[in-house]
Amino acid sequence: MNHPKSQGHGRRHLAELHARFLVILPRIELHGRIYFRFLSTDRKAELIQEMRALAWKWYLRLNERGKNPCDFMKAFTTLLARAVNSGRRLAGMSKAKDVMNPATQRRFGFGVEPLPASPRVSHEQLYALPKGQDLHDAFEERLRDNTTTPVPDQVQFRIDWPAWLATLTGRERRMIRVMAKNESTKDLARQFDLSPARISQKRGEFRDEWQRFCEGSEQIA
Repeated sequence: MNHPKSQGHGRRHLAELHARFLVILPRIELHGRIYFRFLSTDRKAELIQEMRALAWKWYLRLNERGKNPCDFMKAFTTLLARAVNSGRRLAGMSKAKDVMNPATQRRFGFGVEPLPASPRVSHEQLYALPKGQDLHDAFEERLRDNTTTPVPDQVQFRIDWPAWLATLTGRERRMIRVMAKNESTKDLARQFDLSPARISQKRGEFRDEWQRFCEGSEQIA
């Protein structure tokens, strides 16, 4: 049974640690806002909250080892942001095969977007809006059952896609990852300091280069 005095000392020690942690918390939050600056407001807030929680957990562990994060704040905040960006959470790690895991989406170059609760639309939505019928047809197309991609094609893609990305510059790879999230041309232009017209050109260039790469792979095979 713990002595009341030792329990009181433990609570005071924890309170002191928490007070010191609150001093460095603004620096952690600032690094998170900078690191995740290109994300949506809601997504950025979610990841910064994960940084706060994970930072407190790491802070306690480092204290148990006799280390003070204040002595290496830059490395501490950088590792926090990278860990959260890779799927690390306070209660564990996001599964690598989870399609909702942003790290998985970036790795395999796909995005996830919400669909309306029902495909039914009103007469006004269907005919009053410009291209209302086209939009509805596109939505129904997404709901159709699709055949599973043959295993050989999946294997070929997993080999070719990383190999093709390796031929591009780091900036181009980042641009492709953002494009895979269905970001608008205007948002892409702002993020990469290019004109919307140039972003449209880059989309076409990437598509053509990928097709040429695939054709070259088939010839080699």
